[in-house]
Amino acid sequence: MLTANELRNTIVNGLPCDHVKVLGDDGQHFEAVIVSPQFTGKSRIQQHQLVYQALGDRMRSEIHALSMRTFAPDAWAESAT
Repeated sequence: MLTANELRNTIVNGLPCDHVKVLGDDGQHFEAVIVSPQFTGKSRIQQHQLVYQALGDRMRSEIHALSMRTFAPDAWAESAT
């Protein structure tokens, strides 16, 4: 069973990130907040595609649902104010 920490590590290893927080306690349903400079200038769909790319086969085999909030660093800074 996949843990939230393992999922976080997979994202961090596959995508340069400034901040990643993953929650989930049943091993299949997760929520993530991901801040990456790679998201700058990209649409929300393109940002999510980058995360799916980082997750690779795990998205198809181990994760039933992943709710994501993705931010470029400047958008993340604005959301904190």
